[in-house]
Amino acid sequence: VQLQASGGGLVQAGGSLRLSCAASGLTFSSYGMGWFRQAPRKEREFVAAIHRSGGSTYYADSVKGRFTISRDNAKNTVYLQMNSLKPEDTAVYYCAADGSGGYPRLPNVYEYWGQGTLVTVSS
Repeated sequence: VQLQASGGGLVQAGGSLRLSCAASGLTFSSYGMGWFRQAPRKEREFVAAIHRSGGSTYYADSVKGRFTISRDNAKNTVYLQMNSLKPEDTAVYYCAADGSGGYPRLPNVYEYWGQGTLVTVSS
C-alpha cells in the first residue's frame, strides 16, 4: 500500500493550496481517509476526514470553514483544499487510510500513512 501526498509548498497568509493524496495497493473506495498535520515541536493533530463514500466529512475546529476534504474514488485520490491559510497552519501534512471506512479523528485508528508534504505559510 502506498499513499503519495503532494501539493505542499510556500504560500502567503490568506492564500490557498490544494493537497492531493494518491493511493495504490488498496481498494480505495473501502477506506475512510484522513488528513493530519504535525508542526515543529508539536504532536500530530487531526485536520479532516472523509467517509469511504464521500458522503460524510469531519473537520477540526481550527480549520472548519477554511479547509475542504473531498475524494475521487475513480482516481483513488483524496484532496484537501486549504483556503485563508494562516501561519499557524504551517506543518507537514499527512494523509492516512482507515479500513473501517469511517472518518475517525484518532490517528491510531488509521492503518496506512503517506510520507507527508510540507506546507509553509508566511506572514
